[in-house]
Amino acid sequence: MNGSITDVEGITVGHWSDERAVTGCTVVLLPRGARAGVCVNGSAPATRETPVVSPASWVEEVHAICLSGGSAFGLDAAGGVMGWLAERDIGHPTRFAPVPIVPAACIYDLNRGDPKVRPGPREGWEACAAATRHPASGPVGAGTGATCGKWRGIDIASPSGIGMASARSGEVTVGALAVASPVGDIVDENGSVIAGADRGPADRGGPDITNTVLVVVATDAIMDRTWCHRAAARIPDGIARAVMPAHTLHDGDVGFFVSAGETLADADIVFHLTATTTAEAIRNAAR
Repeated sequence: MNGSITDVEGITVGHWSDERAVTGCTVVLLPRGARAGVCVNGSAPATRETPVVSPASWVEEVHAICLSGGSAFGLDAAGGVMGWLAERDIGHPTRFAPVPIVPAACIYDLNRGDPKVRPGPREGWEACAAATRHPASGPVGAGTGATCGKWRGIDIASPSGIGMASARSGEVTVGALAVASPVGDIVDENGSVIAGADRGPADRGGPDITNTVLVVVATDAIMDRTWCHRAAARIPDGIARAVMPAHTLHDGDVGFFVSAGETLADADIVFHLTATTTAEAIRNAAR
């Protein structure tokens, strides 16, 4: 166990980062047959293809998840992920060509570096090409421009990034990846602040709608799309454990849950580990 979402067999993660413009994107590549659910809990989310992973959709399989900076502009990066998958004939089968299913979500990082630089198709493709079982964490990929503790104003926020965590119960593995850029502080289990607003004078403007926590949780437990949807609904529980305050009107939180295996497991155990690994991944993003 490496404490990573890639502890779930078949999953790889790739980043594209622009440290000068302070933005980037991250792709989670999934094994064939992966099923997914989503919980869009934020008031101002930037998302793409989330309805296709709802229980009502008849498309069974998801092939990758794209997370990006650049606010809604960064959703274009998912097109590059689709292109990379299509080149390998990976996608939902149709009569004329396989169509890759790539749900996506973004954070707002236009206030960190160059707001005119946003991840697009080329950057999404390059993130796929860089995918590995041993991805970096911290201020990389979609977390390059992430910050936390913005409830007193962006000027005194703390840098954050991408964090990962994993846990195992019996034969079942659950792993999480979080892009932590919330309004609130990131806190430890005892409530102490790991990273957040410092003690300087607050920005009189206060927080605005430029904050998001993005999470991908994966497991090797076999779960259909309905149960993936139920598991995704536990991701906000993990966010609430690690962010204070959590789920504000200024956060655009989105959580994806992926079943990428055939191991039999008690759903309640998977639900518990979903919240636990989500919280730990967010904390590791600040550490």
